[in-house]
Amino acid sequence: MDAVRSQSAPAVDGSPGELVRQARKKQSLTLARLGELTGYSAAQVSRYERGVSPLTDVTVLRRFADALGIPSQALGLAAPPEVRHGRMIGPTAAYPRLPRPRVAETARRGDGEDPVRRRKLLANLAVTAAAAVGAPLLPTGKAPGEDAAVGEVLVARVRDAVLGLHADIAVPPTAVLRTDLARAFTDFHACAYGSLSVRLPRLICAAHARAAGEGAEEDGLLAHSYLLATRMLIKLDEQQLGWMAADRARQAAEAADEPLLVAEAARQLAVLARKADWHEQALSIALAAADHPALRGGEPALAAQRGLLIQSAAYTAARAGDAAGMRELTGEAAAVARELGPAAVLRDHGGGFSPTTVQLHLVSAENSVGDPSAALAAAKAVAPGSLPSTERRARYYTDVATAFARWNHRDDCIRALLAAEHHAPEETHARPAVKSLVSGLLVSGRTTTELRGLAARVGVLA
Repeated sequence: MDAVRSQSAPAVDGSPGELVRQARKKQSLTLARLGELTGYSAAQVSRYERGVSPLTDVTVLRRFADALGIPSQALGLAAPPEVRHGRMIGPTAAYPRLPRPRVAETARRGDGEDPVRRRKLLANLAVTAAAAVGAPLLPTGKAPGEDAAVGEVLVARVRDAVLGLHADIAVPPTAVLRTDLARAFTDFHACAYGSLSVRLPRLICAAHARAAGEGAEEDGLLAHSYLLATRMLIKLDEQQLGWMAADRARQAAEAADEPLLVAEAARQLAVLARKADWHEQALSIALAAADHPALRGGEPALAAQRGLLIQSAAYTAARAGDAAGMRELTGEAAAVARELGPAAVLRDHGGGFSPTTVQLHLVSAENSVGDPSAALAAAKAVAPGSLPSTERRARYYTDVATAFARWNHRDDCIRALLAAEHHAPEETHARPAVKSLVSGLLVSGRTTTELRGLAARVGVLA
């Protein structure tokens, strides 16, 4: 890892990171001491100074300005906001309008393939794909395209719940709500979107009604509900509604004063920023949250949440085209996971955190930096059966399909998609990412019975 760090470009003279470094040196402060003053680790301070982690977040910049006595304007900050009657008065910004979902152009590369690795990976795919090949209907008997509409129903019902378009909501006892929340997480992990489309909106409405009651205790129920809703909306590429749900999750988490919930809300906000191509902001959100003192306790769950945030930052670096940064951050996440052991921690936060899930994210990250060969090599190191949920297994096969599509191995891509469908039909049929893959296969070459059947089931016209 030191070799990777040594290749990182130093901060440009006059950049915020360089100004922080100069001020620290002038005051004879060590990296560790400045970290104590600002709430970050010495390693993170170093990353900020060298420009490895973008120093752009207003809150982070103000911490360094206050700790080092740097004038706000020198770091590109506006003057401190005016305070009136105990409230800060400052400029406001419009609610961000995110870009419409895009279908990424598929890059294809056919050189450098390792046939032995490919055969081993295909053998893994063949077992689970066999049940879906050539099937005109799902084993459940659903008509083609029916599951594709489940995602739309889920989004519509969550939207109504978020906007409060329900009246006279009966609030069941707390124990019943807790059970319903556990079942909603079970639905999500099992990719049972039909059931989730009923349970999750009802849970959000009841949690809101409960929170509005007199003497209601902020115990994280509302935050958990919105965090789950945000993950679902991100998966279905509903970014604008996702921002609203994520901000509600953040507010509820802060009200409950639960560090894990606050950190998970930050992670999901970072994911949304990444999907909007705000890579610097996404990195800043994730890494600042990872270095928050609240996650520095000795509990495994706190360390796992920190690992999830670093893992998210790694994927953002990949999306920004920074392969070296992605691998450095992935190495940090993997080190945290190794210390925790092989069992998945925080299954309800980010799908669980373990060495296996870090490796799963590496598959996605290598795809994002445009290296399908490395993505397939990373996939070979993952045993799908060891992943903590059906939802994670579906992601594995979809990521493998993406790598094969980039390498222009159409039959292998279809086989991987059929394997994903076999494990999680509702997930596979509803996800925009799968629809994009199938659409690309339809227009880029010959079609087969299997491809046409899959296209019908995901709601794409062949």
